Amino acid sequence: MPRVIDLAHDQSCDLGDCLAALEADGFDPLEEESLLSAAHWLRKLGNNRSFLADAVIAELKDHAHGGEDASAYGAQVITLSPLGHDFFIRANFWPSRDEYAYRASGDAAFAYELPHDHNFDFLTVGYFGPGYSSDYYEFDYEAVDGVIGEKATLRFVERSTLDPGKLMHYRAHRDVHSQLPPESLSVSLNIMHAGGAQGWLDQYRFDVEKDEISGIISAGGSEIFLRLAVGLENPEALDLADTFARNHVSERMRLVALEAQAGILGVAERDDLWRRAETNSSGLIAGEARRRRKLLEMA
Repeated sequence: MPRVIDLAHDQSCDLGDCLAALEADGFDPLEEESLLSAAHWLRKLGNNRSFLADAVIAELKDHAHGGEDASAYGAQVITLSPLGHDFFIRANFWPSRDEYAYRASGDAAFAYELPHDHNFDFLTVGYFGPGYSSDYYEFDYEAVDGVIGEKATLRFVERSTLDPGKLMHYRAHRDVHSQLPPESLSVSLNIMHAGGAQGWLDQYRFDVEKDEISGIISAGGSEIFLRLAVGLENPEALDLADTFARNHVSERMRLVALEAQAGILGVAERDDLWRRAETNSSGLIAGEARRRRKLLEMA
């Protein structure tokens, strides 16, 4: 499960001081000194009981932008620092089942009861409210190819709550959790790592009952653009998809290129494409090709 970091103290800082410290020192979760330094500043920010309300009020008063920048990461999130760096800070809001937002939108809108890992490291601290609970698992990312339906070999660890003041390090590709709504509205603060390779690394959702990978939840903009361009049957896009399918450094992008090509083919041609892909040296592509052919047979 995520590592609990014990840095209890009553020092506090404002958001500007926290950002300045992180800008100066960076946030490298693979380096213990850097990780603990960032955790120290998140603890200090979490001890500031007024900064978040001040930030929200400032956004509401900003008529020029209407809070669009702060909520760019999603309706559940307030982004508290600029994107485009190797880290950013955000606040997450977690409604209870009694909240109107939950009743109107349901579990999926807030990623509740969605077992998943992360393709990035992040620090989190319980800032307000009782905190969400999670069923925590661990798994070995390197041991799977990423094929839908593949055995995940999840290891259940425990169910625990992000209590007020609890500070944790979620480890990329290792910690899996399924979050549950808190007893009442809660807020967590995060320092998120945003390394350059993140966009090429998969983030999975899991079926814990079957102990399987059930989907990918980390599609990037390049994937969407390629699917769209090929779907429009643009000749240059078709050539690019063929090149990507053969030579792209990312297994996932090679698979996406094949999927895009398959999407504009008839059933027989699609089956032939996946039949040829079954011999690919990539376990991901070969496994997905076998799965797609089975689906075609069932259809």
